[in-house]
Amino acid sequence: MNRLTIVLLTALAPIAWGTTYLVTTELLPAGHPLFAGLLRSLPAGLLAVAISRQLPHGAWWWKSLVLGALNIGAFFPLLFLAAERLPGGVAAAVAGAQPLIVLALGALVLQERIRPTTAAAAVAGAGGVALVVLGPAAELDLWGILAALGGVSATGVGMILTKRWGRPNGVGPVGYAGWQLTAGGLLLLPVTLLVEGVPATIDGGAALGYLWLGTAGGIVAYTLWFRGIQQLPVIAPGLLALLSPIVATVLGTLVAGEAFTPIQAVGFTITLAALVLGQVFARQARATVPPVEPTAALAPQR
Repeated sequence: MNRLTIVLLTALAPIAWGTTYLVTTELLPAGHPLFAGLLRSLPAGLLAVAISRQLPHGAWWWKSLVLGALNIGAFFPLLFLAAERLPGGVAAAVAGAQPLIVLALGALVLQERIRPTTAAAAVAGAGGVALVVLGPAAELDLWGILAALGGVSATGVGMILTKRWGRPNGVGPVGYAGWQLTAGGLLLLPVTLLVEGVPATIDGGAALGYLWLGTAGGIVAYTLWFRGIQQLPVIAPGLLALLSPIVATVLGTLVAGEAFTPIQAVGFTITLAALVLGQVFARQARATVPPVEPTAALAPQR
């Protein structure tokens, strides 16, 4: 599989996640972000494990728990909380900070050199989404912004650890995603039951929304995402995450009737340019280093 195909397949994950905000506000029962995160993760995780027929072994029991806590257990409730407290484009736009987080952690943990070109792309992307946030209808909410920042920080750390630990030999991407979805869902289960419980009513629209989030936004997206993290330079998927605010902004404007101003249009353009150029810069940086399969390079750590 060539690099362009890997990039395009990986990009489908943040595109799917960009629909989360519209689905949450338009279809799901309000006031139940934990329950939404639970239904998005645990059923999809158990299904993925059943399909792969693979369970963690050795150190991968605790590694799966750590990754599941970061990528799922912490991220999902914060994601849905942000979606309920902020307009769709604003909530997703905060994800623009993720490339900067990933860039810094990649240098600290993975010893990946921060190149001026990729750093410029990350900064431009963050600036672009900031312009999207600054629209007059932004309705910024402090707790919503903090929840969104906490979510992208958790997944930023999870992305770095996913890259560092690789994937066990003989384990496919579906099973690997299933471990994390299941671990994160199990962590969410007791908290959800104690704090929120089950919504009083779940209508047909809500059931459809939960199904979409668990399939397209869960098992499919995370399978593609984790595989992309392991096959691409870590900044590449970090920049692809900018697709989430782009998709959410487009859907918020076309479907939810949210305002879209000239300033936001400038931010939108900058974000797209940073995303595309960042992939080119990441490829150029990767070309200077011999490619190494993550599973082989990190096998001694397992």
